Amino acid sequence: MVQNIVKKALILSIMIMAIGCSAPEIPPEIQTAEKQEHNLWLSGAEIYAPDEFNHYRISLRKVKDDLIKEKSRFTWFQDYRPIQAESRTLIEAGSNLQKIILDTRNIKKASISDKIYFFKNRIETLKGLTEMINEGRLARKDLIKAELLLSEATNMYNKSDYKAADGKLKNISGYIKAAENTLRPILDRYADRSHIKKWQKMADETIAESKNTGIPAIIVNKSERTLILYKNGVPFRTYDVGLGRNGSLDKSYAGDQKTPEGKYRITKKLSASRFHKALLINYPNEEDMRNFISAKKNGLIPSKSKIGGLIEIHGGGKDSMTYGCISMDNNMIDSLFSLVNVGTPVTIVGAVDHNNTLSSAMEGL
Repeated sequence: MVQNIVKKALILSIMIMAIGCSAPEIPPEIQTAEKQEHNLWLSGAEIYAPDEFNHYRISLRKVKDDLIKEKSRFTWFQDYRPIQAESRTLIEAGSNLQKIILDTRNIKKASISDKIYFFKNRIETLKGLTEMINEGRLARKDLIKAELLLSEATNMYNKSDYKAADGKLKNISGYIKAAENTLRPILDRYADRSHIKKWQKMADETIAESKNTGIPAIIVNKSERTLILYKNGVPFRTYDVGLGRNGSLDKSYAGDQKTPEGKYRITKKLSASRFHKALLINYPNEEDMRNFISAKKNGLIPSKSKIGGLIEIHGGGKDSMTYGCISMDNNMIDSLFSLVNVGTPVTIVGAVDHNNTLSSAMEGL
C-alpha cells in the first residue's frame, strides 16, 4: 500500500512538473499594438495628434515593461491576462487615435487647399494690377518669389506632405505683403476723392475752353491710358498712350521719370524728333514751380534736384515706358500732329471719374 502511495505521488509530481515547465503563451495583442504604433506613425500621428500619440506610446511602453516583468517570474506564477487586457484597451485607443489623425489630416488638407486657392487668386489679382501701371515692375520681383513658393507648396500638397506645404505657404504672405505695400500708395491716389475732384475740375475747365473758343484741346487720362482730342468741347479722337516709367505719379523733379499733371499748352511742334514727331508742352508751369520750391524746402525731394523740362507728346510707341513724356504709336502722333497747333491746351490728369480703371482694381485689394 505504501508502495502504491509513493507511486501515485511520483506520478503527480511528474504531472505538476510537466505543467509547470510549459510557459503560458504571450498575448498576440502586444505584437498587434506594436504594429499599430508603426502604422500610426506612418499616418502622421506625431504631426496631427502629438499629445495623444505620446500618451499612446507611454501606454505601450508600460505594457512592454509589464511583459518583461511577467516573463521574469517563475513559470508557475506567470499570468499574462492583465497584460492582455491592457493591450486590448491600448489597441482600442489606437483605433480611436487613427480616426482623430484622419479627421485632423482631412481638416489640414482642406485648410491647405483653401490657402493655395486664396494665394493663387491673390497673386493673380496683384499681377493684374502690376500690368496696369508702369510702377508694377517694382512689385513683380516679390510676386515671382511668391509664385515659386506657391508652386513648391502645391507640389508638397499633391504629395500629401501638408506640414511642409503649410510651411511654404506661411512664407508667401511676406512677399505678397511687400508687393501690396509697393502698389497701394500708387493706386490709392486714384481712389482719393480729393484728387479726383481736382482732376475733374482741370478737365472740365479745359473742355469748357474748347467749347467756348472753338479751339481743339487735349485731355490725357493716366488711369485709362488715353489721350482725347476735343473739338468745340466734344470728343473728336481718342488715342492710346504710354507714360513715364513712374508715370502714374505726378512729376516732382528732373529724373524721377514721372509724368506731370496739370494744365499746359503746346509750345512747339517738332516734325522730326528722336521719337518720330513730338509736341513740346510748357512743363514746368507756374504751379509746378511753386510745388517744386515747396517740396524742396520741406525736404520731400533731393536738395540738389532740379525741376526738369522737355516734356513731350511724342511717337515711338504707346507701349514704351518713357522718362516722363507721353508716347503714342507713330501713325497716331501723325494724326494728332496734323490736328493741333502751338497754343493748344493740354491737360494731364490721373482720372476724371472716381470709378476709374485703377480705383476699381483697388477693390481687389
